[in-house]
Amino acid sequence: MQMRTIEIVVGAFMLAGLLSLAILAVQVSGFSPTTEESTYQIHAKFENIGGLVPRAKVTVAGVIVGEVAQISLDPVTFSAVVSMDINAHVSELPTDTTAAILTEGLLGGKYIGLSIGAEDQLLVDGDEIYDTQSAIVLEELIGQFLLNQF
Repeated sequence: MQMRTIEIVVGAFMLAGLLSLAILAVQVSGFSPTTEESTYQIHAKFENIGGLVPRAKVTVAGVIVGEVAQISLDPVTFSAVVSMDINAHVSELPTDTTAAILTEGLLGGKYIGLSIGAEDQLLVDGDEIYDTQSAIVLEELIGQFLLNQF
């Protein structure tokens, strides 16, 4: 009887561990089972997106206000065109808003941080953010540091 109790406890422990891993995987993937909120789309061009992927978050002052919808290559300028879906309740973004590709921690994922400007005109669906800052690529920084040392 004691052996049966141990087997049940170990099974319950394994089940709890697998459930925890599943919950962690869903949270890390950014999947959200919530209902779709109305959005509008804005675009920005970057020289280097450095690992930014679709569904990456878009933030203002650290608050998530949208996500990256699509990334494509401009055939004329050969720069990356990032399309962002911004939540409709964040409708007060001025036309001089800046966009920067930032990193979550030292080796974390990339996301876009928007900094609010001071213009009176507001961004609307289909507008473009012209003031952008590309991603900082860690390998390039290390290479520059090593070359300057020798």
